[in-house]
Amino acid sequence: MITDPDVFLRYFQSFHRRTLRDIQALPEAAEGWEPSTGEGEKGWGIAKIVYHIAESRLYFASAYRGEGWRYDWSPGSTEQQSGWLPALETSAVEFQKRIEGTPKEWLDRRIKMIDTDGMLSGWRILMMLLEHEVHHRSQIDTYAGLEGWDVPQIYGRTREQIDELQDRQ
Repeated sequence: MITDPDVFLRYFQSFHRRTLRDIQALPEAAEGWEPSTGEGEKGWGIAKIVYHIAESRLYFASAYRGEGWRYDWSPGSTEQQSGWLPALETSAVEFQKRIEGTPKEWLDRRIKMIDTDGMLSGWRILMMLLEHEVHHRSQIDTYAGLEGWDVPQIYGRTREQIDELQDRQ
């Protein structure tokens, strides 16, 4: 459970750096890559997913702040690969601005869901942001793996390297 918005933001910064790492590792061929089939979100290419990650951060910030579940902020264009990192950086800065300094009590405050009568606490909404971003970051990494592009290791080592280390342990 999250107990302090500013502590959460420190974690978010390291989380954000991992997203940047994965996006930065993509080759030029990723710029126009799209799945061969699928409609709607199932058919999004990497550029659209990067845009969605960036815009969604502010969607969750809006909900957390009690301003509604709103996509009302644009991170800038991600049509070209050169815009991917700036869009993510801009959204991280704006997210930070919207969350920092908010009262600790907001973490326990109940917020109505957009599509049901259910309520979620503020800390759960912040966790939803993280889980949502991991979902889409993993989607991009999966696409990269299927294309044979290098995918950064989350802890800097592969399963095969761990197996080798275990044998020596």
